[in-house]
Amino acid sequence: MTFKDDFILSNTNYLLNHSVGRPLVTAQSAFKDAFLDPWQNSGREPWAAWLTIIDDFRNALGKMFNAPMTEFCPQVNLSSALTKLLMSLETLQKDSIVILLSENDFPSIGFAFKKALPEHCEFRFIAKECDITDIDVWQSHLSEDVDLAFISHAYSNTGEQAPLDGILSLCQNLNILTILDIAQSAGIVPLDLQKQSPDFMLGSSVKWLCGGPGAAYLWVNPKRIKECKPKDVGWFSHENPFEFDIHHFTYHNSTLKFWGGTPSITPFAIAAHSIQYFSDIGSLALREHNQRLIDLVAKEFDNEFVSPKAQSKRSGTLILDFKDKQECIMLALHNNNISVDSRSLGIRISPHIYNDENDIIQLISTIKNHL
Repeated sequence: MTFKDDFILSNTNYLLNHSVGRPLVTAQSAFKDAFLDPWQNSGREPWAAWLTIIDDFRNALGKMFNAPMTEFCPQVNLSSALTKLLMSLETLQKDSIVILLSENDFPSIGFAFKKALPEHCEFRFIAKECDITDIDVWQSHLSEDVDLAFISHAYSNTGEQAPLDGILSLCQNLNILTILDIAQSAGIVPLDLQKQSPDFMLGSSVKWLCGGPGAAYLWVNPKRIKECKPKDVGWFSHENPFEFDIHHFTYHNSTLKFWGGTPSITPFAIAAHSIQYFSDIGSLALREHNQRLIDLVAKEFDNEFVSPKAQSKRSGTLILDFKDKQECIMLALHNNNISVDSRSLGIRISPHIYNDENDIIQLISTIKNHL
């Protein structure tokens, strides 16, 4: 079965899914039906129809990650969601707090941590040089005095995948809170929240889920929801948004307590449609296809393949380092309409379900012709 016809690829061999996924052919019509039609054609106030979009978005997330839709709350981006979350936890406001991160985490995450928490917090970092895929590395950093561990499920600049099950087990044994970032793994690395149960999870829709920017989400483990007392609230954080009593506020009893004021709807209309599409395929099938195409590249460029070779340690992204020939190869790929990008470790390549063997053959051939 081919999926190419389902996406707008613009005659490009598109391998940049670690950055932005391609839109579905049906994205525009789905957006029109869900968002524009109730606004333009009904002659009535459209909020009832618009709010069903949020339900569709949360239901699609629930199906993708095997969790009730009530445990998800829409957010504008991961940094904002993280800030809201950190400020909501009174346990993180005490005198001595130790936070564990990695130097390979996305920088925006570090910025949010340092501004959202008191200045006396101690931040410890797993160094860039450490093998973040090795559970022993995590174990050596997860001591009893750590209060919270931030875990990136996948790392965009290294193509690595964290040993999530082992990390969560260690943290649970030490009573360390966990925040899981799935921005680079959502849809391409399977995740089952009934089995892999962090305390909190942050994600977005712009990459492998092909839902565009602005449709992020926060998941809160039910056992933690009562501890959360968000400061950044609005009428949609209220247990009854339509009570309209300025003197009375009670948190919503679900993760929607993090929702805030009048919600954004537009990005979620696109993302709900896209996530539903991918949840119907299933993340296991998406992963298998992605890894099979990565293996084709690995066989041809063993010495240049600098991201993990073991499937259990790699994300959906492979990285090739051609050293002094890097610039020449990047230009050749660009001239042949092959979309990739480059970071400090090398050329990043991320095949999706709409890529096929012919795309990989073209990639390999173009590179070899310029070595």
